Amino acid sequence: MYDMGTRKRVLALVGQGRSLNSVSKETGISRAAIRSWRTHPKPVGRGRDKSCPRCRDTPGSPEHPSAYSYLLGLYLGDGCVSLNQRGIYSLRIACADGWPGLIDACADAIQAVRPDNKVCRVQSVGCQYVTCWSKHWACLFPQHGPGKKHERKIALEPWQQEIVDAHPWEFVRGLIHSDGCRVTNWTTRLIGGERKRYEYPRYFFTNVSEDIVRLYTDTLDQLGVQWKRANSRNISVARKADVALMDTHIGPKY
Repeated sequence: MYDMGTRKRVLALVGQGRSLNSVSKETGISRAAIRSWRTHPKPVGRGRDKSCPRCRDTPGSPEHPSAYSYLLGLYLGDGCVSLNQRGIYSLRIACADGWPGLIDACADAIQAVRPDNKVCRVQSVGCQYVTCWSKHWACLFPQHGPGKKHERKIALEPWQQEIVDAHPWEFVRGLIHSDGCRVTNWTTRLIGGERKRYEYPRYFFTNVSEDIVRLYTDTLDQLGVQWKRANSRNISVARKADVALMDTHIGPKY
């Protein structure tokens, strides 16, 4: 019923000296199941799930790495992975109603990563939750854990970093589509003795997790995009050449 990724995470918690009761309450998995896994870590009489690249005998990467890189950015910003009592995870990405193109792009990315699972859209106040159920979302997003992302360590696994390195613009696009924006700022300049209004575009990215901010800025560094920290939570890209480069690969939300 439970995939190997779930078993490994539960056994890792037990290995930290946690009681079966506390691990059961945190994960929603019975103490009897956890006790059994300690004796038999691998499912008896069942092979690993070939539909999940992380559950194969030799773990691999998703078959659509560019879609995964984009979805990873969306997940780190506005996504959440939850486990139900049947051992199935739901991936939910919150997308504002004002950006229907973003909602479609999110749904397409989820479907590309898990083509055998149904993607649905659940309407809420001012937004839609693009949702998909699978036993393997925790395998594909090991950053999943209890509590808010900014209250726990967020780091990419080596296989995830390889995907981001190969598809950095998709990762940045996902982060901008979740927690970023393209805006037009203005200022005034004295030209020929006359003060004139001057407008210029810039990109902002805002996240309270310093780990996620660092993933964003490290990827911008890899791409050669100059950035500045506007404040403790905001990263700004305002240099004309860098904004033009961002426009080529990302552009405004739609």
